[in-house]
Amino acid sequence: MIGKTQFDAFISEHRWAVITTLRKDGSASSSLVAYAREGDTLVVSTPGDRLKARTLERDPRVALCVISNQEPFNYVTVEGRAEVERDAIEGPTRAVFANIADVGYELPQDLSGWLSSQGRVILRIHPERVHGVIR
Repeated sequence: MIGKTQFDAFISEHRWAVITTLRKDGSASSSLVAYAREGDTLVVSTPGDRLKARTLERDPRVALCVISNQEPFNYVTVEGRAEVERDAIEGPTRAVFANIADVGYELPQDLSGWLSSQGRVILRIHPERVHGVIR
């Protein structure tokens, strides 16, 4: 659970993060993602055939490093476990798009069709540890 602290506010106010998952051989794989907050969980929309979704199905351990959009480049890392959701993903997908609307991303008009054609899933991250640097 994300605590009611400076970290909590930082996570709610930002939109970009680096997600890190673990490959079968234990090596890390990282990529930039947009995320949204749904209560005490964080959600990421991604195509289901991407490495991050495949690795999380095998090993749910994940780190999501939320970064600020400008200097001084503060960050908060959320470590936890993730679930890969395939059903009822329109709501969380709308939340991710709402979080990135300020920078020009628009929700597809035919959201259901887009989700299906992209084979998208939601990665739902359940925080277990939160740490970072906020100057």
